[in-house]
Amino acid sequence: MLIGLIVNTDKNTAIECSKEIAKFIIDNGSSVCANKTVAEIVGCKNAFDSDENVIKNCDAVVTVGGDGTIIHNAKFAAKYDKPMIGINMGRVGFVAGLEKDEINELKNLLDGKYKIQKRMLMNVTHICDGKTNEYLCVNEASLSRDTLSPIVDLSVSLNNEKIITYRADGMIFSTPTGSTAYSFSAGGPVLEPDISCILLTPVCPHALSSRQVVFSGSDELCAEFVSYNNSRCYLNVDGQNIVELSSNDKVYVKKSEYVLKLIILKEKNFYTLLNEKLKERDYYEE
Repeated sequence: MLIGLIVNTDKNTAIECSKEIAKFIIDNGSSVCANKTVAEIVGCKNAFDSDENVIKNCDAVVTVGGDGTIIHNAKFAAKYDKPMIGINMGRVGFVAGLEKDEINELKNLLDGKYKIQKRMLMNVTHICDGKTNEYLCVNEASLSRDTLSPIVDLSVSLNNEKIITYRADGMIFSTPTGSTAYSFSAGGPVLEPDISCILLTPVCPHALSSRQVVFSGSDELCAEFVSYNNSRCYLNVDGQNIVELSSNDKVYVKKSEYVLKLIILKEKNFYTLLNEKLKERDYYEE
């Protein structure tokens, strides 16, 4: 088995852990590939010019970092239909499958003794002046006001029919995976990660009646920003693609044809795991 090793080289702990992982994989009869920088660090011969090409050519992906490392590379894993598991070197690691002291669990991956959990992704399409930009979303797509702008007016359509208008700081469209991220901090509900739906969470809405809404995975939603008093609004997809919106731009959100395959090596009830992770977050915040 050829394991693609993706490492957040900004973290010294991730670099050191990646050396242990590479040695463990090789000692157990499998091979490692990585980008040229990581390949030199861990001493593997299979080097590629980018993480995307690492993922394209491997059998399974192991990331070493935090949830951001997983989310950034999950789009490539989904595109090339490669299973992925993360080793958490961050604070909480909602998406990561293992902690840094659980490297030995990778033996089950190498032996083919694992399960796959499929996670829904979203397609986000931004249309401005007839030009179209498309993004693949793992966690969430948010529409947010500029920090110096007043609250913004945002309207939402469901399958081409207008259903609601928000006056708020913004709103969040999230996948079930993303329900434990920005949406959760904004008061949204937690959704089981393997279901198919789209969660809409308003951010600081200026209305008592504004609530979170869960839509079917077969629905297509459209959001429009209407500028007034020189307000400014930005589209942010997974914290990686950020664009300023013009008044009456359209942002379409729907379920993607791509699916993220997460490798499960430890069977654990989702809500038990959630409670453990939230306790860890409370600890770090203290």
